[in-house]
Amino acid sequence: MKKQSPNPPDSTTETPDLSNLSKTTEPAISARLRNPNHLDPVSHVFTIRPEIDTPSLLTHASETLASLNVMSTDLACELESSRRNIALAIQQLAVLAQLLVNSALDNIAPLDEAEA
Repeated sequence: MKKQSPNPPDSTTETPDLSNLSKTTEPAISARLRNPNHLDPVSHVFTIRPEIDTPSLLTHASETLASLNVMSTDLACELESSRRNIALAIQQLAVLAQLLVNSALDNIAPLDEAEA
């Protein structure tokens, strides 16, 4: 008789040793905490070109926060109990930040000037 399903995973499989990762990352994090002027290699993964204007930056920030709002709301719908509350708190902070960014954008480029 043919076997219908694959073998279950071996329960004796060892978990990866994360201590080596800790030995690698801890000195970099500690150096950053001891000296705030020390360059953070992670912060240079994403960069913003300095010539981008403020309204464009605020527009992109608002769109990013809107995406975070949607993702955290979707996640909250799949969770229960305190985890759901945490996801909803993240969602509410995203909405608050988006409102602040949108208000700043309105202060920089009011709608009546944009329409003219």
